[in-house]
Amino acid sequence: MILTKAQYDEIAQCLVSVPPTRQSLRKLKQRFPSQSQATLLSIFSQEYQKHIKRTHAKHHTSEAIESYYQRYLDRVGKNGAAPVLLELANEVDYAPSLMARIILERFLQEHKETPPSKSVINSLLRDPSQIPDGVLANQVYQCIVNDCCYGPLVDCIKHAIGHEHEILLRDLLLEKNLSFLDEDQLRAKGYDKTPDFILQVPVAVEGHIIHWIESKASFGDECSHHAYLHDQFWSYWNRFGPGLVIYWYGFIQELDCNRERGILLKACFPTDIVTLCHGAAAP
Repeated sequence: MILTKAQYDEIAQCLVSVPPTRQSLRKLKQRFPSQSQATLLSIFSQEYQKHIKRTHAKHHTSEAIESYYQRYLDRVGKNGAAPVLLELANEVDYAPSLMARIILERFLQEHKETPPSKSVINSLLRDPSQIPDGVLANQVYQCIVNDCCYGPLVDCIKHAIGHEHEILLRDLLLEKNLSFLDEDQLRAKGYDKTPDFILQVPVAVEGHIIHWIESKASFGDECSHHAYLHDQFWSYWNRFGPGLVIYWYGFIQELDCNRERGILLKACFPTDIVTLCHGAAAP
């Protein structure tokens, strides 16, 4: 799904006043019925992550952490079965999984002789049953399963979706009888930063030569695309020549402005591939 900047801004503006819940996503689908669920979910997640990055610091002052922890203790003391931590996260407009991390880390600081390491915190968030307090374990679990943008559950889903689309792209390349090297093969050759696939025989797509293809199981908005350009795509271009990026959930149309410089954007696998052989195009 390719959107104009104006269409994207209309969707993003609708997200400003809604909480990051599955109910909000359903309302968004009703508001924009012509857009796919996957595209809206990707935009929904990316816009919320931008919001969290803008407000992250204020939730991590010592005063804020202590205030959240004392509010948690007070409320859970009155009713430990209520979704205290989830409600607190919603009240202060912070991601439930990130609020769970704050409270869990503060709890462990109080009950352990040494400060908890990041790996310990991550392990407990992945498996809350290991938290040495049954009530807190349940509270953290509620946050994890009700967070649709952050947390270990979301990370696993995103990883699985990304891997699924890489397999899809591999199958499409094989179906077209295109010879390629994948990321693992390239790393075995000593490359430290590589696209998903390098074509051993370049192809032409819409008149543009393509040496590599990168799969992105997300929507290409301005923020993420510019970050990818800086961190990945131009590096690939410098090493391997011009390439193709597939944003499977669509992108902002105006971002496809680097074709002549060697980076082509598509929202699906191209159907008009021309294989180049010995400098001449062949069908």
